[in-house]
Amino acid sequence: MQNNSKRSLSSNLDSPLTMTVHSLPKPAAQSPRRVSGRWKMVAVMLVCAAPVLASYFTFYVVRPTAQRNYGELISPQSALPDLAAVSLDGAASNLRALKGQWLLVSVASGACDAACEKHIYLQRQLRESLGREKDRLDRVVLVIDDAPIKPSLRPAMADAANDAYALRVPLAPLAQWLVPANGQQLPDHLYLVDPMGNWMMRFPPNLDAAKAKRDMERLMRASSSWDRAGREPAGGAK
Repeated sequence: MQNNSKRSLSSNLDSPLTMTVHSLPKPAAQSPRRVSGRWKMVAVMLVCAAPVLASYFTFYVVRPTAQRNYGELISPQSALPDLAAVSLDGAASNLRALKGQWLLVSVASGACDAACEKHIYLQRQLRESLGREKDRLDRVVLVIDDAPIKPSLRPAMADAANDAYALRVPLAPLAQWLVPANGQQLPDHLYLVDPMGNWMMRFPPNLDAAKAKRDMERLMRASSSWDRAGREPAGGAK
């Protein structure tokens, strides 16, 4: 009996060890509703973050800096004033009705001397140079007196079909919005206003059209994600 027990024990000791491998528990499959909810949450977060990311990209990468731009950036920007205006055909308006488009603005007497005529020409040329983006820009002449306008100039100054507007406005309140550079007069510059109605750039006298065009193209690219041609129906001048 003892011999049998010893023999059995010896047999067990000589047998190779075996190991049992247990599989890890599998996680429960997520329901389609839970997966869909998570994706919706991620989408909402991305939508909320997009304007911030776009503004940082525009400011640090796309927006002209003091070293790159030709026109002078205005800081802080100045919003379109609530200023009564009258079109050349006598219709009452308001300067804020122009909001909703990029505006390339000149200031002039109704008599419109040679410098004024050159600005009107440059406004037209700069707009045309933007190619397919030109419909995002309106040309505006602000007339600051009651001097009669030469009939030959009226079509160039005011042509709504080609996004050109001429408005008579009082000089004093206008001069509280647009400001010339030191030693210059209001009519010496072209002024750029963004679609939100903020005066944001002033071009120097004796403007270099090629350099001004580069500034405008950069600004158009920087605003392409949120600005489209045309105004809202309630907004304005068209």
